[in-house]
Amino acid sequence: MTIPIPSTRKERADATREAILHEAERVFAATGFRAARLEDMADAVGIRRPSLLHHFSTKKMLYDAVEQRIFDNMHMACEARTADVEDPTAKLLAHLDAWLDFFVGRPTAARILQRLVADTAVQQGNPMEFSSVALEDMDRTLAYGIAQGVFVPLSTMTFINGVAGGILFFVCNSRQVGEQRRYEPSDPADQAVFRTLLHKLARAAVLP
Repeated sequence: MTIPIPSTRKERADATREAILHEAERVFAATGFRAARLEDMADAVGIRRPSLLHHFSTKKMLYDAVEQRIFDNMHMACEARTADVEDPTAKLLAHLDAWLDFFVGRPTAARILQRLVADTAVQQGNPMEFSSVALEDMDRTLAYGIAQGVFVPLSTMTFINGVAGGILFFVCNSRQVGEQRRYEPSDPADQAVFRTLLHKLARAAVLP
């Protein structure tokens, strides 16, 4: 990633930090936490390892910052799509569309979230420290429809595990299922087919 040329020391530091996070997300997505090398991330940014450690003193701190950035960005994407939608079903579908479009446009984030399910090496302390913002977004969307009497009572995790979680598989699995089953998540036609199915599953899950 090319770092823009800012005018002040703080701007330079902020730009370098952002470049580190960008490259770290790419490396963590490709290799996982254990195999990721800070040297590779520093090289990609165009700095040395000690400079990277000036911003993030351990690999775990860097991974945490990458994870927090992903979930904060998911939250902003969701808010932008759902804030002004009043119909409960339309709000839920907009919420799913926000997540789908976010991960299609940022497959590194999808791969990191898939790794988080299994990579216990990074799940120290509170495993919901960063993901809670996304779970709470879905809590509110579902609770709104239930309170309006439109949705049947349904837990957030039942909905995510049964419906929304498929977004990660759609984004991550396209090149791991054999040539005859291969698809392209960013292709409008493939994406439209999946989005239609996602909406059908969501309606089936929440509507009486």
